Amino acid sequence: MPADDILMDCELQMDKAIEHLHHELRAVRTGRASPALVEHIRVDYYGTTTDLKSISSISVPEATQILIKPFNPQDIKAIDKALNESKLGLTAHNDGRTLRLQLPSMSQDRRMQLAGQCKGYAEAAKISVRGARRDANKLVETEEKGGVVTEDEAEKSKETIQEMTKTYETKIEEIVEKKRHDIMEK
Repeated sequence: MPADDILMDCELQMDKAIEHLHHELRAVRTGRASPALVEHIRVDYYGTTTDLKSISSISVPEATQILIKPFNPQDIKAIDKALNESKLGLTAHNDGRTLRLQLPSMSQDRRMQLAGQCKGYAEAAKISVRGARRDANKLVETEEKGGVVTEDEAEKSKETIQEMTKTYETKIEEIVEKKRHDIMEK
């Protein structure tokens, strides 16, 4: 495997770590309502678990309220049940056609707890990035021993992999710092 392919594969793995971090952070609550808080909730939809966003429209009519309108009104009970079983800690107000979730204001302790949760997600993403670095470096060493790449190419590839690792770790820090700022903002 040429060095360029190893680098591209490594970068792809690091991109996936960033993508996963974005996915995890979308579900972390800030002071404002967001459809991302509930769209990932799984609903028992005629015997199949389905994402809430697939069977309803989700909107934010006010800064602290989420409105869920099922495409099929008969699904409202299943959606209500899924929301109550989720770890959101919010009770849905059911008017027969729509569900409204009112987000209470967060205490400073809760904000700190959520900011710490974001830090944990960042650490998991960094571990994934470092794992991609480790795998790529091993592959470079294997290819060097096999005579596919020269010693100089191997050294240059390892340096490039290290630079990519630093770049992605910096991206992770920036993403999480922005989310933490949003959480701590009142």
